[in-house]
This record gives sequence, C-alpha cells and structure tokens, in this order.
Amino acid sequence: MVRKRPISPLGWAIKKRLAELQMDQREFCQRYHIPENRLGDIMTNARKATKYRNRIVEILNLERNRDS
Repeated sequence: MVRKRPISPLGWAIKKRLAELQMDQREFCQRYHIPENRLGDIMTNARKATKYRNRIVEILNLERNRDS
C-alpha cells in the first residue's frame, strides 16, 4: 500500500519512541486522550494541531525543535 502523505521527521520520532515504550499508536491515544486522527495528522504534517503536538512532544520527551 502506498502512503498518500509521507511521514515527517517528527512522525518517525513518535513511532520510534512508541516502539521503545512498547506501545502502539491506538493505545497511546486512548491513554492520553488524543484523537487518533490528530496523531496521524501530526505524523504526516497534514495539520499543525499545535495543542496536541505540544502534548505529544512533552509526554514522549521528544526534542521541541524537531522539524515539523
């Protein structure tokens, strides 16, 4: 299956961190009350979603200055 939108550097960082925590995207979203579609939008840069982006970066302890 071909992706319509490529995953951003932040998206890859999120995927990597979730793998380190042995947590899938759905579980992460349910645990921290983040809409699944917002996480997907952030990972592909389809939408800024600053409110959720900042929460995700904080929860996963990612660098704040990572490329969008």
